[in-house]
Amino acid sequence: MKRTFLKASLTLLSGILSILVFSQNADPVLLQVGSEKVTKSEFVNVFEKNSIKGEKPDNKAIEEYLDLYINFRLKVTEAKALGMDTIKSFRDELSGYRKQLAQPFLTDNETYDKIVREAYDRKLSDIRASHILIRVERLASAADTLAAWNKIMQLHKRITKGEDFGKVAMEESEDPSAKDRDADGQKIKGTKGDLGFFTAFDMVYPFESAAYNAKLNEVTLPVRTDFGYHLIKVTQKNPAMGKIQLAHIILVYPPKATLDDSLRIADSANMAYKLLKSGSDFGDVAKLYSADKSTSGKGGVLPWFGVNRLLPEFVATIQNLKEKGDYSEPFQTNYGWHIIKLIEQKPVASFEEEKDEISQRVTKSDRNSVILDAFLAKTKARYGFTQNPAALAELAKAVTDSIFDASWKDNQAAGLTKNLFAIGTQQFTQADFAQNLAETQRRGLKGDIMAYVQQQYTLFVNDAIMKYADNQLEQEKPDFKALISEYHDGILLFDLTDKKVWTKAVKDSVGLEKYYQENKTRYMWEPRLDASIITIKDQTIMKSLQKMLKKGTTDDKILAKFNVDSTQKVAIEHKKYLKGENKILDGIEWTPGTSNVIPLAENKSAIVVVHQVAAPEPKPLNDVRGAMTADYQNFLEKEWIAELRAKYPVTVNREVFQTLLNQ
Repeated sequence: MKRTFLKASLTLLSGILSILVFSQNADPVLLQVGSEKVTKSEFVNVFEKNSIKGEKPDNKAIEEYLDLYINFRLKVTEAKALGMDTIKSFRDELSGYRKQLAQPFLTDNETYDKIVREAYDRKLSDIRASHILIRVERLASAADTLAAWNKIMQLHKRITKGEDFGKVAMEESEDPSAKDRDADGQKIKGTKGDLGFFTAFDMVYPFESAAYNAKLNEVTLPVRTDFGYHLIKVTQKNPAMGKIQLAHIILVYPPKATLDDSLRIADSANMAYKLLKSGSDFGDVAKLYSADKSTSGKGGVLPWFGVNRLLPEFVATIQNLKEKGDYSEPFQTNYGWHIIKLIEQKPVASFEEEKDEISQRVTKSDRNSVILDAFLAKTKARYGFTQNPAALAELAKAVTDSIFDASWKDNQAAGLTKNLFAIGTQQFTQADFAQNLAETQRRGLKGDIMAYVQQQYTLFVNDAIMKYADNQLEQEKPDFKALISEYHDGILLFDLTDKKVWTKAVKDSVGLEKYYQENKTRYMWEPRLDASIITIKDQTIMKSLQKMLKKGTTDDKILAKFNVDSTQKVAIEHKKYLKGENKILDGIEWTPGTSNVIPLAENKSAIVVVHQVAAPEPKPLNDVRGAMTADYQNFLEKEWIAELRAKYPVTVNREVFQTLLNQ
C-alpha cells in the first residue's frame, strides 16, 4: 500500500527540490511555509512535471496546484516537527528506497546499452564450434597458470602446423566429452571437442565473445574462462533458428549394440516412415514405434527448444522442414534413429520486442561484470585512484593456509598499517583489508594464497569504489538528490496521513458515528416499495391462496399452510425494493393492495402484495460504511489542514506568483 501511495503522491507532488540551481536573485522565493522557503523554480519544476505535456495550463489550474502544494508542504513540515524523520523505521525504509534508486546512477549506461545490443545481434546467428580445454583453477598459482598457458599454446602450434583439430581434442582436451568413454557399461563416442550449436547466453561470456568474433574454420588464440584455457574453432554459422517445437519418434540403440541391432533399428525406422508416407497419423506411429514413453502417448510432442538443446543432426534436418506438419526422413545419431515433425517455430523477434528480456538476462549474467568494470574504470579516473602493490604483497605474506579453513586472524598482520589504495579523498590501509579478509574468509575454498588475496583485494577495492561513488550522488547528481527528497517527503506524508486520517477514520467508531448522525441526510434511500412477492410453484393452490390473501393472512402463515413435508409449493420474498430492482414490481402499480396473478416461466406464477410505498429515509450506517468512511477521511483531512494553516504561517509572494500567471 505504501509503495503504491508513494508512487501516486510522487506523481502528484514530485520534484520537490529543483534540478536547476539558481542564485537568489535569479530564483526568488515564491512562498514560505513555516520556516521553509520554496523558490519559484522549485515550484515551476514540480508543476511542469505534473502537467500534461503539450497543454498550456490556465491560471486557475496554477492557483489550484499552488493550494495543493502548500497543503503538502504543511504536512511534511508537521512530520518533521514531530521528529518522524529521525525514527529508525523511517530511516531504514528510506535507506531501502535509496539503495534501489541509486542503481541506475551506479552503472555505465553506455556500456550497458552496447552489451544489450550486442547480445541481440548475436541472437540472430547460431554458431557451431569445437573447443580444446586445458583446465586452470580460478585460484591457481602463477606457476600453474603459466604451465597451462604453455600447454595450450603447444596445442595451438600443432593445429596451425596442420594437425586435425578433432584429433588433438581427443588426445589432449581436458573436457571429458571430447574422448571415447564408458558410462554404465555403454561405450560413448567422443565428440572430438564438438559443442554443437549455441547462441547468445548459452556459453560463458568470454567463450561466447571469442566464438562470435572468430573467423569460420580458424582456430582462436587461447581464451581464459573460469574453467581454464580454450582453443575454439567455429565450424558453422547459421541464421538463428529461434525457438522450435517438434514431435519425434526415436528408436534407441540398446547398450552394447551389435551390427544386427543397428540394422534392426534402421529397418524399424524405415517401417515407421513408410506408415507416415501412407497417411498414418504421426502420433499413432509414435505410440507404436517411439522408445520415448514420456512423449509417445502425446503425439511425440517435445517441449520448446533453443538451438543449444538440439544435436547438430537435428539442426541440419530441421532446415529441410519448411512448413508446420512437415516431417523428416529417418536420420541417425549416436543415440539411434529419429524421425521429427515440425510443430511450430518462433523466429527471433525485433530488438524492441526482445530488449526487456535481454536486459534482464544481461543483469543476471556474467556480462554484468563488463558493465561494472566500465563503471569502475570511469569512477577511478573521475575521482583519482592510486594503489600500492608493494603494500599488498607485504600483507599477502602474512596470510597463511588457515584462511582456507576460515581460521586466519587479522592479528597475524598486526603492525601492517601502510596505505594500500586511495579513491578520491578516502584512504584504505593494510589493516582495513586484513580485517576484510578475516571477515570474508570461508571454509572449504582451496587455492594459491596469492591468487586468493588478489581476488579478495579486487573485490574489496571494487566495493570501496562503489561506496565512494554512491556517497557522492546527492552532491553531484541534482536529479538524484531531488528524487531522494521526493521519497523522503513522500514517506513522511504517507506515515503522518495514515496516522491522522486513514487509520483514524477506520478505528474511530465514535467519531464515525457522530459524523454519520450529522450527515446521514446525504445518504438517503429513494422511495421504495415495501412488498411481498409470492411465487406459486403449484397452481392447484391458487384459489386457496387468494382467499387467504383477501383475509390478510400473514406471510408466515401462508408458508406454513402450503409448504409441508419438505414440499415447497410457494415462496415469499418480503423487503423494500427500489425502482428498477425487480422486473415484476416495475410492471405493477405502486399502490397498496394485492396484484392480479402474474404468469412466470416454467409453469410458475406470482402475486404481489404491496404493503406501502416507503418514503425517502437515511440509509443505515452499515449500508453506507465504505462511502461514509471515505467522506469522514476527507472531513478529517480538511480539519487537519485548517489546524496546520493555523499552526504554521504561510506566505505567498504574490508578485513572484503573478510572473507565473503572466507567462
